Amino acid sequence: MSNTPLDPSTMSRRRQILETYKMSREVDPAIRWWMLGSFLVFGGLGLALFRLVLPHNDSVFSWILAGVATFLIGLLAVMIVFGRRAQKAAFARLDGQLGAAARALTMLRRGWVIEEVVGFTKQQDMVHRVVGPPGIVLVGEGNPGRLKALMASEHKKHERVAGDYPVHDVLVGNDEGQVPLNKLVRHVQKLGRQVKPAEITEIRQRLRALDAQRPKVPLPRGPVPTSMKGMRGNLRGR
Repeated sequence: MSNTPLDPSTMSRRRQILETYKMSREVDPAIRWWMLGSFLVFGGLGLALFRLVLPHNDSVFSWILAGVATFLIGLLAVMIVFGRRAQKAAFARLDGQLGAAARALTMLRRGWVIEEVVGFTKQQDMVHRVVGPPGIVLVGEGNPGRLKALMASEHKKHERVAGDYPVHDVLVGNDEGQVPLNKLVRHVQKLGRQVKPAEITEIRQRLRALDAQRPKVPLPRGPVPTSMKGMRGNLRGR
C-alpha cells in the first residue's frame, strides 16, 4: 500500500469529506458524538417547531413534510458542527509544524496574495508576506528571539518600497503579543481595508524589485490538509 499523501485536488467532494472526517477524528475522537448530538437536538427542535406551526394537521403528507424538514435541519446542523470541529482539528494538526502559518494563510479567499518565506534564518524561522486590503502583512513564525531581528529587518525593507502603504507585523505563537495559529486568518482579516484593489496591484509591482534581490527557500511540499481546503467556504462573508 502506498504511503503517498493524498492530494485533495484529485478527490471527489465525497472523498474529501470522508478524508476530512478521518483526519479530524484522529485529533478529535468526540467529533462523531458532536455530529450525532447536533442532528438529534436540532432535528428534534425543527420537528417540534413544524408541528407547532401546523398542530392540527395529521395527514400523511404533513408527516412526510415534517420528516423531510427535520432531516434537512438536522443535516444542516451536522455540517455546521462538522466544519467547526474539522477546522479546529486541522489547526491542531498543523500547530508546531514547519510552515504551519503559511498553510493556514491559504484559507484567505480571493483578493489576497500570499508569498511564502520572503525572509528566513538558518534555524528555519520564517517570515511570510500577505498583500491584501490592509496593505502588506508580514507574518513571522519560529523562535521569538530570532524572529525579532528578522521581522525588524523585513519591515524596514518593505517600508522602503511600500511608500505610503501600511506594513503590518504579525507574530504567530501562543505567548503574549502573539497570534495563535487558529486565529491567524481572522486576525489578518480584521486589520481592515486600507488599500483599494487597484492599489494592491501597484504594491505587488513595487515588491518585485525587492524580491528579485534575494533567494527564496521553498517550504517542504505536500498537500494542504483536506479540512483546510474546506475552511475557505466557512470564512466567506465574515
